[in-house]
Amino acid sequence: QVQLVESGGGLVQAGGSLRLSCVVSGRRFSRYAMGWFRQAPGKEREFVAAISWSGGSTYNADSVKGRFTISRDNAKNTVYLQMSSLKSEDTAVYYCAVKPDGRLVYDYWGQGTQVTVSS
Repeated sequence: QVQLVESGGGLVQAGGSLRLSCVVSGRRFSRYAMGWFRQAPGKEREFVAAISWSGGSTYNADSVKGRFTISRDNAKNTVYLQMSSLKSEDTAVYYCAVKPDGRLVYDYWGQGTQVTVSS
């Protein structure tokens, strides 16, 4: 069993910053990529950012480029999402997910953490 627990969400004013964390526990994988997704009310879930096992490759959605940074600490089984210059349209539930090496999809998901940006 794999568990992903996100934390760090909350209410912030537009222009502010937040750092989300996601801790992975349970079954161990040799290598896995991790990603952040979000879902706003009435909208479909969308990709935000992803990072390779080594951390050497990162990917960001166009909507967050230059504002959000994904990173990871494999010793702590943790992935982070540093969010800056937040906008009201960033308001959503943010989910982290694990994509084990060799898989094409994210197989494991957290329960989500709410981020609300007030304008």
